[in-house]
Amino acid sequence: MPFFGYVAWRDIETRRVPNRTWIPLALLAVVLLVWELYAVTTGDVAAFRQRQFYIRVAISLGFIVPITYLFWLIGGFGGADAKAFFIIAVLFPTYPEYALAELGVGGALASLPVVETAIGVFSLTILSNTVLAGAAYPLVLAGKNAVTGYVSPGMFVAKPIRAEQAIEEYGTLLEFPDRRLIDDLSPSGLRSYFDWRRLDLDALRMYLQWRDLTLAELRENPDRYRDPATLPDEPNHPGDGMIETDGGEPTDANGSVPEPAEDQPAYDDPWGAEAFLDDIEGSAYGTTPEGLREGLDTLSSEEVVWLSPGIPFLVPLFFGLVISFTYGDMLFAVLGAIGFA
Repeated sequence: MPFFGYVAWRDIETRRVPNRTWIPLALLAVVLLVWELYAVTTGDVAAFRQRQFYIRVAISLGFIVPITYLFWLIGGFGGADAKAFFIIAVLFPTYPEYALAELGVGGALASLPVVETAIGVFSLTILSNTVLAGAAYPLVLAGKNAVTGYVSPGMFVAKPIRAEQAIEEYGTLLEFPDRRLIDDLSPSGLRSYFDWRRLDLDALRMYLQWRDLTLAELRENPDRYRDPATLPDEPNHPGDGMIETDGGEPTDANGSVPEPAEDQPAYDDPWGAEAFLDDIEGSAYGTTPEGLREGLDTLSSEEVVWLSPGIPFLVPLFFGLVISFTYGDMLFAVLGAIGFA
């Protein structure tokens, strides 16, 4: 539990968990699973209980690991999130049991977790509780935005920040259509609201470091830096986009992204976006040249931008883990209360 609390804190602070962090717990998970398999196989355990244990281990490894990997492939999970669930699948294939009655605790809390599922796969309980805990985040975000007066189709997934603060945040820069959701309820109209332009702010920091440029300088003179001729002859190493510097002093900007002026020079590679991505010989968190250009146009012209901080998934995972060890399976309890489980 303390380990997952630590990685949740790291996820909030840096959105990064080094690979080496997972090694001790992964080794422990494998050792414990092998030991438990040996104990169940060679011990005085009824054949029915043995088969039950093997089935639960098979479900934990055969379902949680592949589905987590799939979510990672499609971008639903980060690498650290996937590693966490890989370990959980190995570490918690079956329900633990804490007999608090021996400590004088009575009633429903005499044995924890309180609610166990019929299938008995603890890693599935952790996964479902994590999803439920994460589902509360958009509601909290929308409520906060509504109170501050920022009502938009994106209020459930993003928050407004001042543009000059963008490099002090982790998340994704979004841009929404400038009209109400009810203006166009056609399939194409609705699709436009969910086809938001995105720029990962880690990629933005990499780009600025590569150009040896601050966001304040870029916002002060966007016409100059849009010209690819201003790219450095020997650019810096871009790093990995972690927050290391501040965003400079606030500068004024108008409220919406203007259309390019008719007399604005037409460059083959505005902002040198394509040159940057070609030079780093790798992926800047899935950023495309067009996405980088649009993000830079937005940051250089708007005073307030929408930032999707995303869900640092290890945080709801930690809360899901705590709930699982104490209350048990929330989804199973709800389904049981309405007669579906």
